[in-house]
Amino acid sequence: MIKKRLQKLFRLLSNDIGIDLGTANTLVYVRGVGIILNEPSVVAVNQKTGQVVAVGRQAKDMLGRTPAHILAVRPLVGGVISDFEVTEEMISYLIKKAEAKSRKLLGPRVVVGVPSGITNVETRAVRDVTENNGAREVHIVEQPMAAAIGIRLPVNDPIGSMIVDIGGGTTDIAAISLGGIVRSKSVKIAGDKLNEDIISYVRSEFKVLIGEKTAEDIKIKIGAVLPEDVPLETKVKGRDLITGLPREIVITDGDVREAISHSVGILVESVKEVLETTPPEVVSDIMVRGVHLVGGGALIKGFNVLLSEFIKIPVHIADDPLTAVARGTGIILEDMEKYYGVLIQNENDLPPKK
Repeated sequence: MIKKRLQKLFRLLSNDIGIDLGTANTLVYVRGVGIILNEPSVVAVNQKTGQVVAVGRQAKDMLGRTPAHILAVRPLVGGVISDFEVTEEMISYLIKKAEAKSRKLLGPRVVVGVPSGITNVETRAVRDVTENNGAREVHIVEQPMAAAIGIRLPVNDPIGSMIVDIGGGTTDIAAISLGGIVRSKSVKIAGDKLNEDIISYVRSEFKVLIGEKTAEDIKIKIGAVLPEDVPLETKVKGRDLITGLPREIVITDGDVREAISHSVGILVESVKEVLETTPPEVVSDIMVRGVHLVGGGALIKGFNVLLSEFIKIPVHIADDPLTAVARGTGIILEDMEKYYGVLIQNENDLPPKK
């Protein structure tokens, strides 16, 4: 009884914050409010002074446009921290912005979504960065599990579910049952790799150099893994590698399909590999319930149809797939006791007593 009263008091005196720590975008959920931030995971740093110039969308707009002394960087590579100090600055910015919505006396309780298969060292780095920014409690959850909770799959029931989370840096594939991940695989092929494929293709086929932002725009506008009924095309501006002068070319959906075909093939094979090692009882449930796609990559035209044809199982695109992980962290915060078992346990963590 005393513990419950203390927990209620802590909730009144502090914020509960959920963070989807993504390679491309970081989303922030505040308990009782909802998703309040969806910012690119980019930080602009002044190399002369070491100060952070911009974070999030403002920093992303600087990519490829900064002078020599200002560096716009992505502190997360493949969903894990590659630059500890810059990540700390980014999380500090996000937590302060979230806390500004509702000022409280105590530091927040934070649930952070990370890729599946994250190492103990990487988990410790995420905890340390979050704690260094004033978090009272830090809990870690694997992103495919958080996404499954976010789209309201029965993760705690003895029912098999499969989630494919195609993010910016990694694609997480997981079969889930009874509050745990039965089989999973994390591959370094996702949105960023598809952008690189498009850049390489345009460079080799058209002898034109384009930037990462342009490649992403092409992918979003006309990216498709199957032929469209009406062919799509878009005009692209870049630098001619032969003359060194600006040049405009026309890219079609067929060009993009050819550019990303190899990476898409690896993603489809990876899903098949997870299914091949999943226990038959869980697979039988997945055959009935289908595979659920979340993340930005779920929006690539035709991918759900291609995957379904390959694995012979229905494939569903989740509602609002971009926010599934963030919504999942929010649901965990709403009922921590129910979902405590899905969290990555710290050596000092003890289950909450009822």
